[in-house]
Amino acid sequence: MNPKIKDWHGQRVWLIGASSGIGAALARELRGRGARLALSARNAEALQLLAADEASALVLPFDITRAGAALRARDEILANWGGIDLVLVVAGTYQKMRADDFDLSAARQLVETNLNGTLSCLDAVLPTLLAQGYGAIGIVASVAGLSGLPQALIYGPTKAALINLCESLYLDLRPRGIGVYLINPGFVATTLTANNDFSMPALISAETAAHEILLGIERGAFHIHFPRRFTNGLRVLRLLPYRLYFWLIHKVTGL
Repeated sequence: MNPKIKDWHGQRVWLIGASSGIGAALARELRGRGARLALSARNAEALQLLAADEASALVLPFDITRAGAALRARDEILANWGGIDLVLVVAGTYQKMRADDFDLSAARQLVETNLNGTLSCLDAVLPTLLAQGYGAIGIVASVAGLSGLPQALIYGPTKAALINLCESLYLDLRPRGIGVYLINPGFVATTLTANNDFSMPALISAETAAHEILLGIERGAFHIHFPRRFTNGLRVLRLLPYRLYFWLIHKVTGL
């Protein structure tokens, strides 16, 4: 569904959300494959450490919730590279929440970071990709966006919006020569998931997640989801009638 990538050497990749977790793991693996990297996140110190062994890497710290920040970073990338081959929007946040502990401030922060922050990144990169007539964008959503789940009262809807966004982007951009990757991980061991007080089925490392993402991009997939023994089960569940779906979710999670 997208052009395949046979060789990462020289590919100009902008990683947004590169300071930790999946983003940092992607940076390390892409560096090993010879890609040219632009690294962005809020944590400037972490980015500098990540780029310490790669003199050619561009370090462009910014907060995706700040107006105009992504635009300024894009301008610096274009000044250095002249174009962009792939943008990976990995930045996001997570907070478990249920109806009986609803927190409007936290809910708004989730929406601002996960959804509005991604839109700010799109505002920066879409004009460049469309003008080029080539390149690609990948957005990390989550299988939590496939259907309603306990403890994901607001996190899930923000990721559901990103899933829908990627589907619409594909319809608009693929005919224009631009690839779109919808990335839906299952549970990944990061600082954000470390505070979960419930069992996380099929938990994988950030390094495994990064490897799966790059494999999916290399084969030109649109929907990159993993680990499949877990994500395929959730994809089937979303097709069930609500009465059966709700019963199974309660039975499996105990929530």
